[in-house]
Amino acid sequence: MIPRQTISQLQDKLQQSPAVVLLGPRQVGKTTLALEAARTWPQASVYLDLERPADRLKLDDADGFLRMQGDKLVILDEIHRLPGLFEVLRGIIDERRRAGQRAGQFLLLGSASLDLMQQSSETLAGRVSYLEVTPVNAQELQGQSMSTDALWLRGGFPDSLLAANDAASLGWREDFVRSYLQRDVPMFAPRLPAETVGRLWTMLAHQQGALLQQTRLASSLGLTSPAIGRYIDLLVDLQLVRRLRPWSGNVGKRLVKAPKVFVRDSGLVHALLGLRTLDDLAGHPVCGPSYEGFCIENLIAAAGPQCTPYAYRTHTGAEIDLLFERAGQPWMAIEIKRSSAPALSKGFGVACDDLGVSQRYVVYPGAERFGMRHEATAIGLTDLMGILCAS
Repeated sequence: MIPRQTISQLQDKLQQSPAVVLLGPRQVGKTTLALEAARTWPQASVYLDLERPADRLKLDDADGFLRMQGDKLVILDEIHRLPGLFEVLRGIIDERRRAGQRAGQFLLLGSASLDLMQQSSETLAGRVSYLEVTPVNAQELQGQSMSTDALWLRGGFPDSLLAANDAASLGWREDFVRSYLQRDVPMFAPRLPAETVGRLWTMLAHQQGALLQQTRLASSLGLTSPAIGRYIDLLVDLQLVRRLRPWSGNVGKRLVKAPKVFVRDSGLVHALLGLRTLDDLAGHPVCGPSYEGFCIENLIAAAGPQCTPYAYRTHTGAEIDLLFERAGQPWMAIEIKRSSAPALSKGFGVACDDLGVSQRYVVYPGAERFGMRHEATAIGLTDLMGILCAS
């Protein structure tokens, strides 16, 4: 088992909030984290998986059952299965708080961010805290026997990452994709054809890291541009795709306003494209964009919620792969190169000068740090993640 950094964040939130919502795609390790947090929690706990009929039956009288649990930590897995529970939880949380139990009442696990947050934000406002569980990142892999390249190839879903070999890992990811299309898409968006969602997902993998061109995608799939927007919204809400928003401040330049779109887990990119080994990946046009998306996801996870990620591009060619804004100001500019001898374009320096960014980094696959043109520093991925975590 790979130790997850999220466990300490979860324990802190449980000590501060009556209810905590763990959000993340299926099979990312939410249940394992929840049970580990319950094991170290000072009070007893009870776990219910709402996909099991026997556990759902216990909640036929949800108010009565949950009130019987006293001061236990109640873990409700796949909470979106019973959205009506939120109204019941509100009353119980308020009653327990009046009795002196201010924190650690409920731990709720869900696989769809927007579906879950709309329900709970309206009903549990002021009573709930959120925590996103992402796939295993490069920092968490340090000290393990597996390389960062293996994480890039297989992705961060634990069962894929720890598979016996690359073929078994690819098979797990292909099954994962099929299960989402056959089960989750019909559950969360019954009006959207799962087959079309799957085709769009594959097209986004082919165009990993490209600017979103809804009209072109719509034409390829025989749909309207607004329909493509709804399909991408679903994949974003299921935390499978990221829309990296363009920075839109005022620097007196004509900025490109289209977001960049990434399939969030690099292993799923490779599964959608049928790439089994690092050799297969190295010879495919997606190699560079896949590495860029892999690094971006890791860096965003390391930066945490205090930093807002953006892409930056002007119509004259000035570009930054990943721009972090902190306290409302551009703070760190990052270029990503899949090369042991990275070269930096003039456009990166121009963009950094326009924004007044002093922290400039080039992420590359090596381990040494060295200075580059435009006042940038070449650095390895995990080293920069360490800087972000400490900042």
